[in-house]
Amino acid sequence: MPNYVLTINQRDSREVGDMVGDLLRSLRPVSTVVPFQRSFGDEAIGIVPDARSAVDAAMRALRQRRWNVGIGVGPVGPASAEHGGSLPDTQVIHDVGGPGLVYARRAVEEAARTGTRVPVAVDGPDADVAEEAEAVLRLIGQLVLTRTDAEWAVLDLLVPGVRGQQKPVAAELGITVQAVSKAVQRSFWNEEHACRPAAERLLSLVDAVELPR
Repeated sequence: MPNYVLTINQRDSREVGDMVGDLLRSLRPVSTVVPFQRSFGDEAIGIVPDARSAVDAAMRALRQRRWNVGIGVGPVGPASAEHGGSLPDTQVIHDVGGPGLVYARRAVEEAARTGTRVPVAVDGPDADVAEEAEAVLRLIGQLVLTRTDAEWAVLDLLVPGVRGQQKPVAAELGITVQAVSKAVQRSFWNEEHACRPAAERLLSLVDAVELPR
């Protein structure tokens, strides 16, 4: 089973101040092996158990429009180990080492490059598959980045794949069912969740026995 490490750092801390606390609160619903926590400065790192959680965390961070997101796929282990291995018995990210963290570092540096419109990147042993996963994540991320607050007010009350939600959501928000339907359509919410499994599958294929160059 591959390990998924996310390194997330802030794009605009000089303008708005340190927002890591807000990021960590937004990531609490995500399943983790080692919880997201501040690594240093305006950066957080966490390790998640599967590709689905990695995609979920990436989209939650991108939604805030102020974070570079790097996903590293590769082994991790005790910080003292040379090439990683089984996860150490720790909840402290500074006690963890291995190629997965190296890949995540390289990925977040790629995401932070000037001109990157959707600041998410992927790195791992299979560079070609990592690029494919990154491309799909950027397409999904573009949908997430362009949503309005009004659309999010609707989407935050929906559960993917569940029918019959629009009427109770409309009642809770005090708007019409048609307004809910339009928000879902404009936001490409169904399309996002239809594409997530493709990103998850590609991420799961990035891992291999080869070590970082």
